[in-house]
Amino acid sequence: QVHVVESGGGLVQAGGSLRLFCAASGRTFSSYAMGWFRQAPGKERELVTAISKSRSSSYYAHSVRGRFTIGRDSAKNTVYLKMNSLKPEDTAVYYCAATNWGGTYYYTRASEYHYWGQGTQVTVSS
Repeated sequence: QVHVVESGGGLVQAGGSLRLFCAASGRTFSSYAMGWFRQAPGKERELVTAISKSRSSSYYAHSVRGRFTIGRDSAKNTVYLKMNSLKPEDTAVYYCAATNWGGTYYYTRASEYHYWGQGTQVTVSS
């Protein structure tokens, strides 16, 4: 069992940057493949980015490619999402998720993730 907590959300102007953090308790994040999802009001939850357990592969949604970066800080047992060149359409609640599925794969469906954080709000003003 792992408890997931996100932090780092907030209000930023378009073009600005934010870094979200995902901390784990119970087990080390290196035991899991990870993902960041987001959900805007009235929209379905969507995958933003995912990284494999081995860190050998990662995925980015087309809408964030080149602007967002997912990474791991093993010393702090955290996963981060670095977001640059933010746009108003990036406004959403962002969720960190971990899956028990391992290997060199990343996972793109919410149903494949077993542990979820409570979410952190990101608001980008125009």
